[in-house]
Amino acid sequence: MTNLAQSAPFQSAPPRRLGRSLVAVVAGFAAVVALSTATDAVLHAAKVYPPTEQGLHDPLLALLAVAYRSVFTLLGGWIAARLAPNAPLRHAGVLGLLGLIAGTAGVIATWNLDLGPRWYPIALALSGPILCWLGGLLAVRGRAS
Repeated sequence: MTNLAQSAPFQSAPPRRLGRSLVAVVAGFAAVVALSTATDAVLHAAKVYPPTEQGLHDPLLALLAVAYRSVFTLLGGWIAARLAPNAPLRHAGVLGLLGLIAGTAGVIATWNLDLGPRWYPIALALSGPILCWLGGLLAVRGRAS
């Protein structure tokens, strides 16, 4: 009789690969958060955005935020895939799933706070998995070249 823990579907990754996988996803996530936060801070300091406590009610400014956050999310997926020890698209997908979870939590947490248009956090949450996957796809295609 074989041990179920040793059969193929239940084998765990070697610790080194698991660590590298974790670093890949965390690096992608950190890049998205750091770049988004820094860009927000610059736009607030430049008075393009109103003070944080006033929210972001101008739909064009919210669209601007979606645009640069989309680029950063794509980059995060690319980073996760490039640093992945194997299965780069899976790593980008995990990052996208984490983004979906975090984004959904953001939608729920801010729903009644009147911080801006409700479509804004929804757009961020829903676009994350797609953009991370596209970033991962770019990384895979870049490796193949």
